Amino acid sequence: MIKTVRQNKIVIWSNVAGLLALIWMCVIFSFSAQTKEESSVVSEGFSYRMVSSTGLLFHLHIDEEKIREIAGAIEHFVRKGAHMTEYAILALLLYGWLCRWQLSRLRKAAAAAILAVLYACSDELHQLFVAGRAGRFSDVLIDGAGVVLGMAVFLLILRFIERLRKRRGQGKRG
Repeated sequence: MIKTVRQNKIVIWSNVAGLLALIWMCVIFSFSAQTKEESSVVSEGFSYRMVSSTGLLFHLHIDEEKIREIAGAIEHFVRKGAHMTEYAILALLLYGWLCRWQLSRLRKAAAAAILAVLYACSDELHQLFVAGRAGRFSDVLIDGAGVVLGMAVFLLILRFIERLRKRRGQGKRG
């Protein structure tokens, strides 16, 4: 009976993660459907807010012209960092969806990574049909780097938690 309850929780979690992964894919698709101009406005605005907020947080006295200059200089990195982050999140959600199958942690991570990179490929293909956008293999590589980095950090966190649990278990017995 206990095993059945645990299995039911895993199936529920898997369904929720799968639904969230589909929603996240729609979010990624909507960002990719933006024209180059629309996409630039979003990333430039975010870069500007990031620089101005940092100035306020650390009590830096940066004038408007300097904020815009710094924001323009980091905008490319912000955009690529956003790509990496959105695909790391997708890979983690796909990993959660794969939890219902009896696979090793590494196989689940590999399958989630492959699925996320395949979606990145389809996303770049989609961008070939959006005004001012281009499908780039280099963007697939950046997205893939986000997937790998996200999965690696996630697996390291899981391993750390596992070791903590083992230590606590040994401390209770001793």
